Amino acid sequence: MSKQIIRMNNDFYLDFLAKWQQIVYILVFVVLGIGILNYVFFKISFATKKTYKERYDLASEKESKKLLTGHILIAIALFLFCNTLEYETMKLDPLWFFIRLFVSMCIGVLYGYIAQLILKFYYPSILEKKLKKLRFTPRINPENGNKMKLLSEDEEDAYLDEGMQAEENVFSVDYDVWIDEDTGYTKIEKYKGHLSALECDRCGFQTLRLQKEEIIKEATETEDGELLKEFKCSYCNRIKRKNVVLAHKIKDRTTGKLIDDPLAHDSRISVVKIEIHGNKGEVKEYDFQNLDQAKNFLNEFDFEKLQEESF
Repeated sequence: MSKQIIRMNNDFYLDFLAKWQQIVYILVFVVLGIGILNYVFFKISFATKKTYKERYDLASEKESKKLLTGHILIAIALFLFCNTLEYETMKLDPLWFFIRLFVSMCIGVLYGYIAQLILKFYYPSILEKKLKKLRFTPRINPENGNKMKLLSEDEEDAYLDEGMQAEENVFSVDYDVWIDEDTGYTKIEKYKGHLSALECDRCGFQTLRLQKEEIIKEATETEDGELLKEFKCSYCNRIKRKNVVLAHKIKDRTTGKLIDDPLAHDSRISVVKIEIHGNKGEVKEYDFQNLDQAKNFLNEFDFEKLQEESF
């Protein structure tokens, strides 16, 4: 009786293994197909954009995400493919099935992790070169086919209205002005700036920036505090105030000390402030919504441009 049960269990396992092999093998091609289509559709969408600016916007917003999605699908396909290997060995004992499942998972996760690191630390430099090429490739006048000239920061101000200049002054937006010197035809393109600024609900420009903060209620170990933020539009002088909850301080159970380092808890960061002090006592303050924006600003910081602003 016991031998019959063992034989029945073994037959059930072999039947399950055969169906598993067939289904997983099909899924490998399905997942790879989805990944390929995902990339092909993006390339088609990119190629069908008529202007360099449209291609720039698409690449800057979606290219990294599409590549990450593609690599995740490849990792899944790799996991599935590894689960089709050593079929004859799997027949010997169900234990081998679970060993193969575990090893396949490790291989898939390892591939996904390496791909994510490459996209996070190496690919941005490649994407940056691509975006610079798209942004600074000479534009063509659609009326006569003439090659247009990109104006300098000083020259372009004559073609920007006061609101646009205010956006550039707070680094929230950067405008490129292209001109056909023969006909005077101009084209203005809008790009994200170095600093974050909110859109003013009165004038509609991205010129609403944090001016000052005031702690209304201090946070304690048991109760949240309250912070009043005051924003001001540098174009229309709109004043906007916002109350923000200050999370109560957390005690380190091992040392009994309060943890006040905001960099240790990224989710608690609402604003990153940078103060630049001149050698004559002047002070300039800049506000960012996260650490990445602050780092990008420091990497591209231009002291001469800051001096021109009145520093």
